[in-house]
Amino acid sequence: MSTQEHEEEAKGYVRRPVDRWRHGASSNDIDFIAEEVPVAMVYNGTTFAVMMATPQDLDDFALGFSLSEGLIGEPAQLLQLDIHALLEGMELSMHVTGNAAGANIEKERERLLPGRSGCGICGTRDLEHAIRQGNAVAAGTTITRDALEHALQQLQALQPMNAATGAVHAAAWADREGNIQLVREDVGRHNALDKLIGAMVRAGVDPADGMALVTSRASYEMVTKATSAGITLLAAISAPTALAIELARSAGITLVGFTRPGSHNVYTHPQRLLAAASPEAP
Repeated sequence: MSTQEHEEEAKGYVRRPVDRWRHGASSNDIDFIAEEVPVAMVYNGTTFAVMMATPQDLDDFALGFSLSEGLIGEPAQLLQLDIHALLEGMELSMHVTGNAAGANIEKERERLLPGRSGCGICGTRDLEHAIRQGNAVAAGTTITRDALEHALQQLQALQPMNAATGAVHAAAWADREGNIQLVREDVGRHNALDKLIGAMVRAGVDPADGMALVTSRASYEMVTKATSAGITLLAAISAPTALAIELARSAGITLVGFTRPGSHNVYTHPQRLLAAASPEAP
């Protein structure tokens, strides 16, 4: 493999030949293709799930997934992470404390099927584990609509994998002024959010003091993961589902959908999103 190909793999995509057909003519070319590999999530020697994911930012993925799936209750319970590249894919071998849920995975909680890139709970055995209702989030800060617009305007330029391939989702964290601080990309929307959650924890970000943006629909597992992280405002580029709205309402999350330049819909708890900043007191 050439140095250039190694560098591209490190960026989350590879080069592949393609026969392009444009306006009645074909040409041989090279295309940039997003990577998607099986990633085994292993806790104290027991495999909990195999997720189809982009093999980037796997340390963030391990931490964020462990927290959002309730396999650890706090970051300190993840004692060690070893990342192994195998012939079949990647293995995230995690050692967690004995009192963490990941140290005592019940057969009922193991995934029966791989978690595909578009699926957050593939293989979950029962309804109790499929639909998890988290604790209510904090009151959080207020954010102006201009700040939301400002964050949206920055997002496209901060997605290098998607710029190259057009095939991945992003999850971003912006402060209350709408300045994007962190972005994570993955072929799976929920994987991107897990990676963002892990990155936020590592960076010491207060999840109640800003907003998360996702370049996908706001399905219920996105709201569940946001709730587990304490995120108080979640804005999605596409539509929410009815279950996502109900979970956001009960968890106290401000859920925004169809976030586009100049427009958006607020489905729950609109009090956090203001038309303009409050004037400072004299």
